[in-house]
Amino acid sequence: MLNLPNAITLTRIALVVVFTAAVSVADQYSWGYLVALVTFILAACTDWLDGYLARRLNQVTTFGKLIDPLADKIAVSAAFIYLTGEGLCPAWITILIISREFLVTGLRQIAQDHGVIIPAGTSGKWKTAFQLAFCIACLLALTWTHTPEYLPSI
Repeated sequence: MLNLPNAITLTRIALVVVFTAAVSVADQYSWGYLVALVTFILAACTDWLDGYLARRLNQVTTFGKLIDPLADKIAVSAAFIYLTGEGLCPAWITILIISREFLVTGLRQIAQDHGVIIPAGTSGKWKTAFQLAFCIACLLALTWTHTPEYLPSI
């Protein structure tokens, strides 16, 4: 049965699809930058919300322990790939980040095959928070540059 925290996590994955669609049209339609920014911020907020609710409602599940870090990896990877294409992040950093994510996912899968679930640790949560903050800052800069008509002037 799907509980609320897991549904929120799956929503984060759906938001990545919306984010990807928005950045795909951003060059033709300037509102795409704003949609991408807002969508990514929502996705980042769900990262905190699903974990908070899972603990608060005592709905921590094996599925949630596996899908939550995967949803984070999907969101961060999509953003870093896009930011690399925009020239805001060197390719080697994106390759390093995604390679690390594949390695960690592989190690988690091996552990799961042996009956051990490895949830995200504190250092991994901080790493994700810094990555999300970097992506949001870059997306904000892109939005500010390409959609001045949608933003208040200072």
